[in-house]
Amino acid sequence: MRALCWNGVNDLSVETVADPGLLNPHDAIIRVRLTTTCGSDLHVIDGLIPSMREGDILGHEFMGEVVEVGRAVKNIRRGDRVVVPSFISCGSCWYCQHQLPSCCDNTHPQWEKGETVLGHATGGIYAYSHAFGGYAGSHAEYVRVPFADNDCFVVPEGVTDEQALFLSDATPTGYMGADFCNIHPGDTVVVWVWGCGGVGLMTQQSAWLMGAHQVIGIDRYPERLAMARDFAGSITLDYTEVDINEALLELTGGRGPDSCIDAVGMEARGEGLSQVYDKTKQMLHLETDVGAALRQALYACRKGGNIAILGVYGVMDKFPLGLMINKNLTIRTAQQHGQRYMHRLLEHVARNELNPAFMATHRFPLEEAPRGYEMFKHKEDGCVRAVFVP
Repeated sequence: MRALCWNGVNDLSVETVADPGLLNPHDAIIRVRLTTTCGSDLHVIDGLIPSMREGDILGHEFMGEVVEVGRAVKNIRRGDRVVVPSFISCGSCWYCQHQLPSCCDNTHPQWEKGETVLGHATGGIYAYSHAFGGYAGSHAEYVRVPFADNDCFVVPEGVTDEQALFLSDATPTGYMGADFCNIHPGDTVVVWVWGCGGVGLMTQQSAWLMGAHQVIGIDRYPERLAMARDFAGSITLDYTEVDINEALLELTGGRGPDSCIDAVGMEARGEGLSQVYDKTKQMLHLETDVGAALRQALYACRKGGNIAILGVYGVMDKFPLGLMINKNLTIRTAQQHGQRYMHRLLEHVARNELNPAFMATHRFPLEEAPRGYEMFKHKEDGCVRAVFVP
């Protein structure tokens, strides 16, 4: 089959590789119908996530058609159209039973590497280095899905392929972030979201669904800010044109936002000397992260407020722990728990309450995936997500 492979830092190519096969009776083989780029992929491509190997297949956000199932698979069958969360969950361990599937104890085949890096191994994830399981990714014609009964969700009639595609990762990540903010219908909750990429846009839509009183999106790209206004109904701020802290105070009557969500992560862009400091340390491999968005969110949030961290981080210094303690902030963060939210999200989409398909701004055949990533990485032509069709 053909697949997009990582050959080194910023070196991608589409290669002919071996077809995946069933390794376990609980496996399924999925013919990929659509797969898409994600900001987390850029961390891998840029060499910020260690333990990638030459030839690793990229991609973790996908949907497709079941073409083969193991003898123990009961809930899906050949021909089913399915969406698959990016983190792999066994469904039976303590963490999966407690609605924490990305922390699964049984899906990291190289658990000792996870423990070395994180103290405890997470669940496995497709195409996110060997520190996270070494699983082959979805930018390919076919992909093996372990624990298929737990991880393959049948897409109902009326939900399109493109809508289902973004339920694999971007939408549940954003929905989880809004869920972390403890929003209740009728509350006058003000939610500020740093970043208007795919996850940030889904966070904003989800915050409205949960009953937020006001939602504000922060970014610097005009086309993304326009999407936040048009598709999420958010107030928008361009951080290159306004002082964010002053704007936040003005819009909240001097109190500050109730909840702040970082949907950017380790490659945030800051301003002034702090940006120079962070980028210099990143280039010297003294830290992996530029923490401008997270530090700004922590500073801006009102006392007693909520912080949800959705962006991916590695190693960052200058973390304002004293600020968090003295402001009584509640911090919640996680890799996305897709299995926890999938049925709810499919219902939202089926009822036209949520529609993530607008993020598919560009479509490419798989053979042109390297070009798709270049466009996605450099935000060319207003690219929010590049979708690949194997």
